[in-house]
Amino acid sequence: MALDEATAGFLASMAEGGGKPLHEMQPDEARALGPMLMELSGPGPEVTSVAEENLTAWDGGSFRVRTLIPDGTVKGVFVYYHGGGWVIGDIDQYDGLGRELANRTGCAVVLVDYRKAPENQYPAAVEDSWTALNWVAGRVRDIAGAEVPLIVGGDSAGGNLAAIMAQRSRDRSGPAIALQVLVYPVTDADLDNGSYSDPANQLMLSRDSMVWFWDYYVPDKSARSEPDASPAQAKDLSGLPPAVVLTAEHDVLREEGEAYASALESAGVPTQSRRFPGQMHGFFSMVNILPGAATGMDYVSEAVNERLATLK
Repeated sequence: MALDEATAGFLASMAEGGGKPLHEMQPDEARALGPMLMELSGPGPEVTSVAEENLTAWDGGSFRVRTLIPDGTVKGVFVYYHGGGWVIGDIDQYDGLGRELANRTGCAVVLVDYRKAPENQYPAAVEDSWTALNWVAGRVRDIAGAEVPLIVGGDSAGGNLAAIMAQRSRDRSGPAIALQVLVYPVTDADLDNGSYSDPANQLMLSRDSMVWFWDYYVPDKSARSEPDASPAQAKDLSGLPPAVVLTAEHDVLREEGEAYASALESAGVPTQSRRFPGQMHGFFSMVNILPGAATGMDYVSEAVNERLATLK
């Protein structure tokens, strides 16, 4: 089906503003788009408390994490990795989404501000994500007030990192993960599949912009087939935590996200997957901008709550 009316209107409004396509920008130019979307989204809902910490990275650098605590009994801790092609985006832009997620799931949400390329290329984002996950796992009781389930999730590049964290936790006897939530995740570096080639999918995220992201993040093309870059390339997907996968109909990443969901299911991993019709890449994070964001949040929060209910 065609893009839904709200999405088409949003894209038309953006086009009226002019500006270069993402793949023709420098990283700093692209990062400057974030505050505009934050202004459109507005502030997120109130939460009980917010805490921010600086963590020391694997190479001596540092990055931020922000913990959002909802009202009432905390049912889980949700480590969320934001999107942005490993180059743009930050936890300030995702604060509203994190607050919504916390209130809708009853989970403390920890937003991870992993370092970005090109200043910090692969595997910096992966290692920062791993550092953050282990930091959270060691503090679940302090964060939640009890030992509660741990969830990982993220959108786009963040979905890539969440999938990799699930694999690492299995392979390295890391933190026990109750659920992985993958929102239109990057799972492979194949830039020539059907959804990449479809002209109807060349929207806010296009094939050209994914080339741009990959070139900044993993310039060594031979490294892109490593499972820490392309989780779909892992030889074995069995034994991973249950998965919830969201894809958008008009998204260059649709095919790889759905292929990964199918591969998880084939490997015996309990998996639920849904394609959102009429939606483009990025819809989930456009809280208060696109109605599809609310529909996506409904789907994720219901899946999280259902999974947590089985663990009581």
